[in-house]
Amino acid sequence: MKGTSNHKVMDKKIAEPVALGSYPPSDVTFLLKDLSDVSLELATEEREEAIQSGVHYSEMLPVEYQPTEQYIDLFHETLRQSAKKVALAVAIVSEMIVSRRGLSTVLVSLARAGTPIGILIKRYIAERYKVDLPHYSISIIRGKGIDENAILYILQKHGLDADLQFVDGWTGKGAIRGVLIDSCNTLYEKYGIRLNDDLAVLADPGNCAGMFGTREDYLIPSACLNSTVSGLMSRTVLHADLIGPEEFHGSKFYKEWLDADESNVFIDTICPYFPSVVAEAKNIAGQMLEHPPEITWQGLRDIQSIQETFEIDNINLIKPGVGETTRVLLRRVPWKILVDTMDNPNLKHILLLAKDRGVPVEIFPGMTYSCCGIIKPLKGETE
Repeated sequence: MKGTSNHKVMDKKIAEPVALGSYPPSDVTFLLKDLSDVSLELATEEREEAIQSGVHYSEMLPVEYQPTEQYIDLFHETLRQSAKKVALAVAIVSEMIVSRRGLSTVLVSLARAGTPIGILIKRYIAERYKVDLPHYSISIIRGKGIDENAILYILQKHGLDADLQFVDGWTGKGAIRGVLIDSCNTLYEKYGIRLNDDLAVLADPGNCAGMFGTREDYLIPSACLNSTVSGLMSRTVLHADLIGPEEFHGSKFYKEWLDADESNVFIDTICPYFPSVVAEAKNIAGQMLEHPPEITWQGLRDIQSIQETFEIDNINLIKPGVGETTRVLLRRVPWKILVDTMDNPNLKHILLLAKDRGVPVEIFPGMTYSCCGIIKPLKGETE
């Protein structure tokens, strides 16, 4: 965004953020209203019925899945096995951000899957370039858009010419990327703010992001868990009765789970690998900058094919990719899981969760993705 003189941005009064989450404050500032004392959780089946009856998913929260000891062991095993791979993806994305945007960028993670990735990018750039970039975590909600007050707050703090880089964990079928593009257009129309709507992610199996570490659909360990790998924050909430015109979108801080928190373990396991991946990351990022990868939205076409094959009315019942399939198993009512092959090493936790919940798994070869979760259709409209 460059050169706007729009006073509406600087003059709007916005509530100051409060300290939230289990990360050190130096890692991230959550621009979220604390709703910890509000009861918003619904049992999975009850929530599913509400969503498919037309209640927006952002108006309530799932009851957080409490993983078994076996599942937590699998998280640690996956983290150990993939830490260097994740570090390389972080390094590639970080090098691309620095090359394209420079060292005065403001990192803006999309809560909550983007938050740990934003922290890793911030840590990599601090270590490699000795520059401590500001990093915020803000809400974006499908069907409702990005948190406008959070964006205005960042611009009030860093100036109208601040260069914002949006960060997320991975892409599914590209829905959030679409919401980001629409939200940036809306901000331009309302305030004359021109934001860069490109999205930096670790994995882009949906082929819809311009900056990514890989397009392989592999397990980023932070997708294994919910709040306990995201700073103990719930997913974000936007409910008219709870969020005022000067406030950020809301979230709950689950302090009661501090003993089970893996958020900083995840970060601290990956960061030591940064020095060993710098050379390879610079090489790969350089090639990608020289020959920018095509954004084809191939993933979305794959999903449309699955929709036709299984005669699914609403495309939002199909959640592609390892990260999204994990979420279906953790907090939705799954109908079935599709996998490209049963011996894909990225799918151990998916198969474990499916077995735990009694969900059938079918082979569906030829997808861009390693797997795909299909939510059980109930009745009415879906999320």
